[in-house]
Amino acid sequence: MSILEFPPPVSPSPASSSRSLASPASFSSSTRLWRPAAQRNLRNQWSKLSTCRQQWIVACSGGRSHATSLVNSYLSQTYLPMMEFGVLSDMFDIKNKALKKLFNQQSSYRIKLLSSYKEMVAVVVEMVNASSTLRCYMKPSNGSLIEFSDSKGDPNDAGDCGGVPVFNFLNVSAFEKIAEELVEMFKREVMLKRLVIMELVSLSSQVPLPDKLSWSVELYNGEFDDLTKCSLYSMEVSEPILPRVKEDNLGISSTSHTNQPTAEILQIYLTTWLAEVNINNHRVDEILALVGEEIRVTL
Repeated sequence: MSILEFPPPVSPSPASSSRSLASPASFSSSTRLWRPAAQRNLRNQWSKLSTCRQQWIVACSGGRSHATSLVNSYLSQTYLPMMEFGVLSDMFDIKNKALKKLFNQQSSYRIKLLSSYKEMVAVVVEMVNASSTLRCYMKPSNGSLIEFSDSKGDPNDAGDCGGVPVFNFLNVSAFEKIAEELVEMFKREVMLKRLVIMELVSLSSQVPLPDKLSWSVELYNGEFDDLTKCSLYSMEVSEPILPRVKEDNLGISSTSHTNQPTAEILQIYLTTWLAEVNINNHRVDEILALVGEEIRVTL
């Protein structure tokens, strides 16, 4: 959805205005006081969203590197027993030593991959926090000094000054809709990456194969708390929300594992990681450019 598709801000309704404004004069005065605080808050929160996007790119790139190295270590362990070592065959226990080295490498990359995933989840948590604090509320005060906050103090304060434009054209509700569209992309993508990570960290050349990770198992301590903050954890079934794809809003109904994925399947996992099918980077750039122009900040 393009920003241009959003309807123009409507004039404050009498009901909305009457909650905190007694007359046109008081409305004008409140607007003059509210608008600078609201502008500062929007600039701060959208700057955070822009920074989060860059942090996501870094964490995602690192994760792909670790995932690729993990897959290479696993495949090397799979193929190595069938390889001819040539003149190295006379070296004592060379194959077992090589296998042990590759196993340790895979374990190291597994830890690094999970660390990258934790960073990506943290980015999404920060994006959710920023997108949910775009409104600007008046602080309860007994004195004559009026202060504002992004936390609601008065239940009758909507935090949008009756729906007036904050800068030029967009009101707070319009900014919220745009932010929701942006954040939703990353929420969907982080769950798809979780599915890929579960497969990759479960790779093993050991015989017999160890049990695969369940979708309902935490990948790091506190993961479910983080996912809950993003509305990505279902309390009803006590497990994370299953991945969905943005185009058709359809998701998988359950998770199953490939016990011994082929090199081709593993390549598909890595390609899926790189493709980021849930994130429309052109649209992300468009959102940040248009919002940046509206709030007069380069995002």
